[in-house]
Amino acid sequence: MTTATPTVLLVHGAFADAASWSGVIAELQGSGIPVVAPPNPLRGLASDAAYIASFAAQIDGPVVLVGHSYGGALITVAGTTENVVGLVYVAAYALEEGESLGELQGRFPLSSLVSNLKEWRYPVPSGDPVVEVTIAEAAFPSVFAADVPADVTKVLAAAQRPLAAAAFEETAAAAAWKTKPSWALIAGADQAINPEVERFGAKRAGATVVELEGASHAVAVSQPKAVADLIREAVRATS
Repeated sequence: MTTATPTVLLVHGAFADAASWSGVIAELQGSGIPVVAPPNPLRGLASDAAYIASFAAQIDGPVVLVGHSYGGALITVAGTTENVVGLVYVAAYALEEGESLGELQGRFPLSSLVSNLKEWRYPVPSGDPVVEVTIAEAAFPSVFAADVPADVTKVLAAAQRPLAAAAFEETAAAAAWKTKPSWALIAGADQAINPEVERFGAKRAGATVVELEGASHAVAVSQPKAVADLIREAVRATS
């Protein structure tokens, strides 16, 4: 038996993990909305989107996909999964089919994230080690979480999950917003993604938009109620 209330599937972005959704999860659970927040592998657009699509397909009943940051690119592709009924972009990239993160970003002035990335390497079964990136720890508070308390930001900076650098160049195989309704929260003071990138993607997708003027990229941590309110709106509209 399936439930009429969609399950919310939260997809975190780069330099974070599913714990970044903790406040939002508590809000949704308090409203009786089923919610899951699986780990995002952060290894590449196609493989990460396939993982999220597979996870969504195994949930009984309708699913609302919510993507933060790079997670927005993933829900854009994974959202074509049959039981997905809505998409919510939270300070996120909403790609067009055939477009990469690098291409979309390149249309606008670069954010301060770009000059504050630190490169690491990890081994792969075949070939040379592959590059992954995090945000330089000293720059993390201003770039990622300017409106989050300093003690919390310090922990978030230490617990970053790196993103494979190749993810910036991979192109989206589909754009689910063409056939599924979408909502978008714009973080007006975002220093990780230029807010103009968020506005452009949301407008192109025909999304219902909410803008939080002073919000940092880590808006799900700093303003979980506002993020949950938009998700609740999407759940109500798709129930």
